Parts: sequence; structure tokens; C-alpha cells
Amino acid sequence: MNSHNDDQRRTADTSIGRIVSVNGSKAIVLLDGASDARARSLKDGPDMGTLIAIETSSALVLAIVSALSVPVPSQREGDGEVWIAEIGLVGELVKALDGKPLKFNRGVTNYPALGDRARVASKSELQCAFCGEAGETVRVGCIRQDSSIPAMVRVDELLGKHFAILGTTGTGKSCTTALILRSILEKHPAAHIVLLDPHNEYATAFTEWAEVVSPRNMHLPYWLLTFEEIVEVLVGDGERKTETDVLQDLIPVAKARYANSRSGEGAKPRRADHSRYTVDTPVPYRISELVALIDERMGRLENKRDLTPYRNLKHRIETVSKDIRYSFMFGSLTVYDSMTQILSRIFRVPVNNKPITILELTGIPSEIVNVVVSVLCRLTFDFALWSEGQVPVTLVCEEAHRYVPANSALGFEPCKRAIAKIAKEGRKYGASLCIVTQRPAEIDPTILSQCNTVFALRMSNDRDQEIVTSAVADTGAGLLEFLPSLGQREAIAFGDGMALPVRIKFDELPPHALPRSSTARFSERWQKSLGDDGFLEQIVERWRLSGTATGDNSYNMALMADALSINSAADTNASPAPAPQGEPRRETPPARGSAGTSAPGNGHPTSRKDAMPPTHTPPAGHSARSASAASMMGDRVNAPGMSSAPSRASSEPPSSLRTLRERLTRPHG
Repeated sequence: MNSHNDDQRRTADTSIGRIVSVNGSKAIVLLDGASDARARSLKDGPDMGTLIAIETSSALVLAIVSALSVPVPSQREGDGEVWIAEIGLVGELVKALDGKPLKFNRGVTNYPALGDRARVASKSELQCAFCGEAGETVRVGCIRQDSSIPAMVRVDELLGKHFAILGTTGTGKSCTTALILRSILEKHPAAHIVLLDPHNEYATAFTEWAEVVSPRNMHLPYWLLTFEEIVEVLVGDGERKTETDVLQDLIPVAKARYANSRSGEGAKPRRADHSRYTVDTPVPYRISELVALIDERMGRLENKRDLTPYRNLKHRIETVSKDIRYSFMFGSLTVYDSMTQILSRIFRVPVNNKPITILELTGIPSEIVNVVVSVLCRLTFDFALWSEGQVPVTLVCEEAHRYVPANSALGFEPCKRAIAKIAKEGRKYGASLCIVTQRPAEIDPTILSQCNTVFALRMSNDRDQEIVTSAVADTGAGLLEFLPSLGQREAIAFGDGMALPVRIKFDELPPHALPRSSTARFSERWQKSLGDDGFLEQIVERWRLSGTATGDNSYNMALMADALSINSAADTNASPAPAPQGEPRRETPPARGSAGTSAPGNGHPTSRKDAMPPTHTPPAGHSARSASAASMMGDRVNAPGMSSAPSRASSEPPSSLRTLRERLTRPHG
């Protein structure tokens, strides 16, 4: 009689089995016997990764199937056998007064009891668990268990606690990165995202939203570099102690001389003046002043055999300064304080409808790529720190294993420290990190462990799988067994950015939003010949131009004009563009001659210019400022020891330019 009642209950409630073991965060379900469930199991039975619901008195406990087995298989046809499902308890749906699921919570407070019935979660329960609050989430795809249920990402949890996108080459990491960022930008048009693009592939994915910065239009002056970074550029070998010591002694003096020459105190500072600045203070100084100081030091040496390190250093400085590949760092028309404009452009303050900055690294000399990445990562953290979290910034680090390798002997130490600082401390100040890599085993495990959300695409390498498994502390880690067999656009998503560990299928990007990362179509391209001379000439021309980039002079001149307060009638008459909603209000910088402000991170005073930061979209008066800056090219003072190019004949410049000329031609050193 009891057996008959049990069978009736099973038929009525669609359950698939009962709980026979509960152990911490795991449980075992004894599935209904093969005699009455074999036919039904093909349709209604659990599959790997299926979400299971278990009724308790006050909540509906949710669990994920992590393993299926038959510990007692039948020996003959018709014999009974034992089927079990191992499940991981991941959360619960709190019930309302009427018994309907109300809200999903991670973790379990009401554990299932032995004998409780388990069933496959219904569609409404899946929606309640995975969809969450509409205003706090964005869609990136659908869940595999039910393609009608969207896979939603919690934006604040995703960005606030860092995330990683991992997968073998060709599995769609670039498309996944573009999809997630585009989904965020569609709902948050005043975002601040910085994307390091080592392969120049993302510009096409964010055409309408991106400020693209390449070596041709990049302005990252040498004086923004810390001491370790400038030593890497000018010395290279850290064991060349003499050259390093010379730079450590002379750079603060060069900074003090520049500051004094701008404030009218004369060229040479008092003895105590240069103590205001350290080698790491981000204030301008002239590279020609540094060369002059090296010459002075050489002239005081009695033993001529000691001149070799000085000559080597001077030769390296002169070589790098003339190298067109370093023009984004050393090729400015004149030295001026452009830090505000640089921060404005990189971190999109104001946004001006371009919430993402793509920094294309192809074309930067390979020996200083890590230095450039170090500067950008360090600026990201410091900007978030000194803005006191008012402007949250997300840094997306593509090919992250290049910059934070697991091998301590590889990589650039300041770069590794800068990224690690964001990973460990950035959450407090609004600096978030996205790690994208194809080799999780080659990345610093400390960095990866700080990423609380992981999108793991297909991975076949055992070491990579082990690293991902160890980095993901979640009950649903059994889903990682799927990694080698995931399909295209599929991923296992874990962590705080997702409601539950889940296998998802990403939405397909529209053709206009695809990054330039598709695999070459050999079978198609090898059907016809392309051997004409014109084709090869174009290749050669692009090849050579990559090493002799001319740069975006119009933008750099406009930036310099803004920094030096060269205002024209067009600037005066132009009405400022309103700041986008949600942007922090920025105070007008102090007028020239007012007390200096402190440089970030050191408390030392710097000279701040009365200028608003430009954006890549030319503001009103852009052309006039460019023309004013262009006319100034012939008036700039020649650096010591460098030849002067003949200036063009021009009409008498306006009074603002005459004042500028007087400042630039004031004697120094």
C-alpha cells in the first residue's frame, strides 16, 4: 500500500528522486529506479549542469548537478539498478507568504533533509534565480538549460570585484570581451573604460563609442614616467649603477630648474629648491636640461676614465630623443604641463559620447611596451585614488600574461606591481580590472585569484584547467569538467558577477561590432593569385610607414594650445559643451600665478595651468588653437646642443603669442 502511494506521489509532482546524503555544500540524490524512470529519464531526467530544486519548509533550495553515475548497474535485462546524482548546493529562493518564490540568495540557510524530493527547476524558478533586478544587470547571452532564459551579468559585482575572460586561442575571447563591454556601455553611456589593445583589433568593435589612441596620436611625455620607468627607457640594464645614480641625482634638479624658469625666479635654483621634487614627481622638465646637467657633471670629473658611463647615458638620451618611434614620448614641440589634458583624454572626463579609450600598442617599440603599459596602469590607479572614487574606471588588460607573468624572471617589475595594485586595492577607490588571457597557467596566480568573476571558454590544456579550478572557489566548480568540450560562443561563468555558476551561450555580435580577430580563411584566399606589383608596393609602403609614423600634429598642437592657455576669439565666443549627466562637477583650475597644487602621491607642489582638458572630438575653437600653436612652432626656443631649423616668415603674432614667446625664450641653465 505504501509503495502504491509513493508511486502516485512521484507521478503527481514531477520529482526525479530523493535526498539520501547531505554533506556541507553537497548532497546526493537517489534517482527513481530504472524500472519506471528509464523511459522518462531521457526527457525529464537531470543532465550535467542542470539546476535542481529541493523543497524545504521555508525556502526552495537550488543545486547544480555535478556528476551522474550508476554505482550498481544491472547484470541482466530487467534487473533493477541504482542511479545517483551528485549535486552542489548553490543558493535558495525565499518563499513569499503564498508559497511562491520571492527572491534568490546565494548560500543555503535551510538545508534539505534526508528523504526530501528533488526535481528539475521550473522556468519561473530559473528566471527568478538568473535574471535578478533588471536595473542592475545586463544581458550577455542565454543559459544552456533553457535558451529562453537570458544570462544576466550583475554590473556592480562584475566590475567592482574584477573579472577574467579565459580561453584557448580561437575560442572567441575578443568577441566575448567586446560583447560584455558593449552590453555595459549600452546601459551606461557615461562609463570610463580603458582597453589595452596589443593587436589593434578592438577599434572596429566600438566605432561609435571609442576614443582610439595609437602611437600616431598618442601623447605620453617622458616626465610622466617614474624613476624605474625612465631608467628602463634610457638605461635598460638595471645593473648599470653609475648611469642610474646619475639620473637619480640630476632629474630632480632638472625639474626644479624648469619650475623656476616658469615662475620667473631665474634659471638656476637655490640649493634647497630641488628638494621639493623627487625622481617620481610627475612634473615637467626639459630633456635638454638633463643633457646640460650631465655635461656639467662630466666637466667636474678629474679622472677622465670615469667619463664612459656619462657619455653612454648622454648618447642614449640623444638617440632616443631623435628616434621617430619614440616621438609620442620625446617628440613634443616644447615642454609644457599637459597632465590634465592627458588624464582627460585617457579616462574620458568629460565623456563626450566616447566612454571607452582604446590604446593601440602595435607600433610602440617592443623594448618599451611594458613601460607604456606600466605608466597607463599606474595612472589608472592613481587617478581613481586621487579622484576619491568619484570617477570609477575599468582597465581591460588584453594578453595579460605578457604583463603579469607567473615567472618572476620575466616581465617588467613596475608593470606587474601596477596591475597587482589595482587587483588588490583598486576596489576601494573605484579602479576595476579585467584580465583577458589565453594562458591562465602563465599568469601570476595572485592576480587571477583576485578576479571574483570568471568567464571560462574552451580550454584543453590540463595546466590551464587546473589554474582555473584553483582560482574559482565556488560550489559549482564541477562545471569546469565541461571546459574541454565547450562549443563556440559557450562559456562557464562563475563568481559574484553571476547569480549562479552556469553554462551560457553568448549572444552573437552584429557584423559592424566584430573585432578584427577572425581566423584567416586559407581555403578561400588560396583560390586565386595576388601577385601584381601594386599590391606588393602597398604592403611595403604600410610596412615602412609603421616605423616612421608622423603623428597627429593637429591634435597635439591643440592639446598644447589648451595647456598653455592660447585662446582665440573663437574660443571666447564658443559656448562650452554641457557635461554629460552623471559626470562629477570639475572646478575651474587656478589662474596662472596662483599657489601651486600638490602632485598626486607625493605632496610636492607643481605648476598647474589654467586650462580645460581637450577631448578627441574637436571643441569649438579647435582650429584656431591649432593655427596658433602651429605659428608657435617657429618661435620655440632651441634645446641646448641641438641645431635650429630656419623659421618661416610670418606676420606679427597676437599679444598672447608674444607673451608665450617671451616665456619660452627666457634664459634657462
